[in-house]
Amino acid sequence: MTDPGRPPATAPDATPDPRPVDPAIAAMPFDQALAELQSVVGRLESGGLALEDSIELYERGVALHAHCARSLTSAELRVQRLVESSGGRLQELDLRPDDES
Repeated sequence: MTDPGRPPATAPDATPDPRPVDPAIAAMPFDQALAELQSVVGRLESGGLALEDSIELYERGVALHAHCARSLTSAELRVQRLVESSGGRLQELDLRPDDES
């Protein structure tokens, strides 16, 4: 059953979720977000939570996962910007997450 106020779930390669990003999660360093995500997964796997608590925890886990994925994409692009040119010098390229090349 879907909530009429919430957009339908999308495939992994579809448009990103339009819901606002939790500012506290957005401010987290990658390592902290990953550690919390691992904790959330552990709590969900252990069970014993009320349904509403499980749903809230799952939603937090989804937000943490999205933040970690964005952080990894950003880091990957930063590394890709440094491309060794034929002269042995490093050259910075301006790449964006939505660039295909």
